[in-house]
Parts: sequence; C-alpha cells; structure tokens
Amino acid sequence: MKPPRFEYHAPATVDEAVALLVRYGGEAKLLAGGQSLMPLLNFRLSRPAALVDLNRVADLAGIREDGGIVRIGAMTRQRALEFSDVVRRRLPLLAEATRLVGHLPIRSRGTIGGSLAHADPAAEDPAVLTALEGVVVTRSPRGERVLAARELFETYLTTSLAPDEILVEVRLPAMDPRARSAFEEFSRRHGDFAIVGIAAVIVGEGRRCTMARLATAGAGPVPIRLRAAEEILETAGLEDRAIEAAARRAAELVEPDSDIHASADYRRHLTRVLTERAVRRALARPGGP
Repeated sequence: MKPPRFEYHAPATVDEAVALLVRYGGEAKLLAGGQSLMPLLNFRLSRPAALVDLNRVADLAGIREDGGIVRIGAMTRQRALEFSDVVRRRLPLLAEATRLVGHLPIRSRGTIGGSLAHADPAAEDPAVLTALEGVVVTRSPRGERVLAARELFETYLTTSLAPDEILVEVRLPAMDPRARSAFEEFSRRHGDFAIVGIAAVIVGEGRRCTMARLATAGAGPVPIRLRAAEEILETAGLEDRAIEAAARRAAELVEPDSDIHASADYRRHLTRVLTERAVRRALARPGGP
C-alpha cells in the first residue's frame, strides 16, 4: 500500500503553516505524529494535495504551568506527557490516561494536539479534555480562538476546526490537590482503542462529595459529561448505594451506536460497569498529587 502523490512542506513557524493551508484552499492536511493520518494515506482514504508537516515548528511543543493552568503545546508527544513531572503532579488523570494510549511506539510519535484534532471519540485525550473542562487554542488567518470540548467535537472524526485553522495549544486547569481520579477503559486487546472508557474525578470529604466529574470515551459520537450521574454523587454522597445509582444513570445518559466491535446495549452495560469501577478506584486512592 502506498499513499497518493502529494506536495510536502515543512514550515518552521505557525504563521508559515497557516499560510500554506490558505494556499491550498482546504486541500492540505496537517501532519503531527502521523499515527492516524499515515494509515489513511496508505489506504488512500485521504487524498490531500499537500502535507504540511508541523514537526519543525518548535513553538508547538512544551509543557508549563501558568497561573493554575497547565499549557501544553499541540505537538507535545504523548510520551512526554507520560513522563512529565508537571503532568504527574497537577494533572494525574491525564498522566494515567496517557499510559493507556496504544503502545510505546505510538505514544513516542503521537501528539496530544493530533489526537484532539483527529477527534476519535474512543481516544483518551478527548475524554480527559472533557472531564477537566479544558480548552484548546487555535490559530488561523482570522486570529486565535479558544474552544471548549463541546465546541470542538462535532461527531465521529469531525471537529469545528476550519480548513485553514491549526490547533496550537491545550489548556487544562490544574486539578484540585484534594481530587482523586481514575481512568477506566475496556478494549479487546492491549493497545486497542477502548470500546468504552470513563474518566472520573472526585473531590470529597469523608463520604460527602463536593465535586464529581465523569466523562466518556467510545460511548457515542463525541465524549460527553455525565452530568446527571455527577449530580447523584454530589447530592447523595459516596456511599455504595449512591455510586451504584450514579453508574446506572450514566448508562441511561449515553447514546452509543452499534458497530463491528460492540452493540449499543453492550456499550451501555460497559458505561455502567466502568463508571462504578472508576469512581471506586478513584476513592481508593489518597488525595493529593
């Protein structure tokens, strides 16, 4: 299998990359880690006129904390996230979720910006962005935009990014030091995309829950917050009965599709099981980084 013919460009700045996207009028593709794009090219499911390689744009990589916000360049490798002290201390949910991404070679090339722009709803990064109420920053000839997860993801493999727009940064609020979190997913084989995944963040005092965040992966066309399930925990607390009720409500909130990997009913079942498992595992952990 070989990709179709295309022009290749390796700009050194974001402005140069944006100019190339404008030049090709929507017929160019951005190359980040290439873990999703290259198979699409080889199967000729994507036939761009040009590839714009972002790997030489040094400003697009890096991790830093700024005023309680962890700012991650879109070209930051998932392997860098996995070993980042800032991510481990301030975003333990992201650190855990990143370790579940594919295999080592995939994490060594894959980027957080590429994962979010590809918008596979079964991927871990979109669920984390949703659970932590993060935003992405984009750049186009019209300037910058800041988009929340609900504004970025539209449906399967589709975002609100314009053809001349580049995702340049991910901004995630540092987690509450009292927060406990877990990311649970089920896949048929190690390294496969999750059939369903659940990101959970819990802040509580004893059996009282002061804040709950639950977000899905693989349970529909986009990751969603399970707000009604969160409200059960925040209202009824963290006793067994409340956790079980929240898990049942989570299964009622999702609208999954059936495909070759699993039926919609099975995905609802997994949503219930994994929600309960994620909450319980989060609670079993000590608070703090």
